[in-house]
Amino acid sequence: MKIVFLDAKTIGDDIDLSAFEKLGEVVTYNFSTTEEALERTVDADVIVLNKVEINEHSIGKAKKLKLVCVTATGTNNLDKEYLKSRGIEWRNVAGYSTESVAQHTFAMLFYLWEKLAYYDQYVKSEKYVGDVMFTHFEKRFHELSGKTWGIIGLGNIGRRVADIAKAFGCRVIYYSTSGKNSQQGYERVEFDALLEQSDIVSVHAPLDKNTRGLMNREAFREMKSSAVFLNLGRGPIVVEQDLADALETGEIAGAGLDVLSAEPMRKDNPLRKIKDSEKLIITPHIGWASVEARTRLMEIICQQIADFQNQIIL
Repeated sequence: MKIVFLDAKTIGDDIDLSAFEKLGEVVTYNFSTTEEALERTVDADVIVLNKVEINEHSIGKAKKLKLVCVTATGTNNLDKEYLKSRGIEWRNVAGYSTESVAQHTFAMLFYLWEKLAYYDQYVKSEKYVGDVMFTHFEKRFHELSGKTWGIIGLGNIGRRVADIAKAFGCRVIYYSTSGKNSQQGYERVEFDALLEQSDIVSVHAPLDKNTRGLMNREAFREMKSSAVFLNLGRGPIVVEQDLADALETGEIAGAGLDVLSAEPMRKDNPLRKIKDSEKLIITPHIGWASVEARTRLMEIICQQIADFQNQIIL
């Protein structure tokens, strides 16, 4: 069995892939274009990828291909009808990064909530050296306890965030983007009510027809001016120009984003102009990427291939 990794760099150089060698010949490429994938998959039995588009143009010559493994939950890059027509199976992975994304949600929240950018710079600029008082009160912040945390999308990650927020003493409410999800233990509300009531709004929803552009100008205007907005779902859920306007006009207090409408960030992204770290923090889609999460991801992929191999033998 020949296993070809088409964009191994998206997993990271620090993750051990030696377990795959027990399953067959392993070939790794850092990145692959559609044209390169067409040639690199010619004699592959299994391909492993993250972002490469999989369709007739990229795997049309792969006559031996039996399995496509996506190192992510989303599978928008797969032409599933084409795979079906050729009898090629596919696998994705869910649940591997729940702890990592939940942790990153709170890392971003506290950076904004406690004005850490300001206080870090205050000390490093040496203004604290020889100051007249041991505490500096310039930037006010509040306890999370007693605040309302609104979650858009209460799936595995959203539920984990809800549980942690509850442990901090927050009242947690949520909005179901499909209108069908009901979770015991937390109050489900309509979208407008969530925006109006929440001190923190965090997005943990998938991108679909119900969520694309959901956080737009009208949504930000409904939020409290003291509220913090966090997006750890998908970039296009947010209309980025509207978010930039909301931050610049003070319609909301701050925003933390780990996802953008286009990644890597484009030069024309309207959020580029906001340099105030007290208002905005953007991280380059790293919420999922703890060492543990990436290791867990590849262990699952490896087991999927082993199970598929055994299935063929049987």
